[in-house]
Amino acid sequence: MKKLLAVATLVAVVVLAACSPSGAAKPTVENVWGHASPGMADAGAFFMMIRNPGNQADKLTSARADVCGVVELHEMYMKDDGTMGMRPVTGGAIEVPAGSSVELKPGGLHVMCLQKKGEFKEGTKVPLTLVFEKGGELKTEAEIRAE
Repeated sequence: MKKLLAVATLVAVVVLAACSPSGAAKPTVENVWGHASPGMADAGAFFMMIRNPGNQADKLTSARADVCGVVELHEMYMKDDGTMGMRPVTGGAIEVPAGSSVELKPGGLHVMCLQKKGEFKEGTKVPLTLVFEKGGELKTEAEIRAE
């Protein structure tokens, strides 16, 4: 009887541990979009709101899109001469704090599409894969807009 009780207790502990939240909830994205641009333009950018519902910080480490030869995570910054510049993000990743969100927007953080393969035509959707350090891959689509 004691052995059966011990086994039942062990099973209950394992089941409860498997059901408890790990804190590493997967990030989500909203309002994913990119600027319309002609085929001759070599670059484009994608913007979005990234939400992290978990209780552990995560990082957007990279992205992929078949319409881009190269995809980089970029940020805008103020140069010493007072003009705006653009560069890859410091540390190579965009941190998304636990229980918070980060907005990628024009003039700030964004996903940069270099060596663009074709036109970004208004009203079309571009498949985009975001890669998070803890949350893994997230497949989404960017709506191409005139804004």
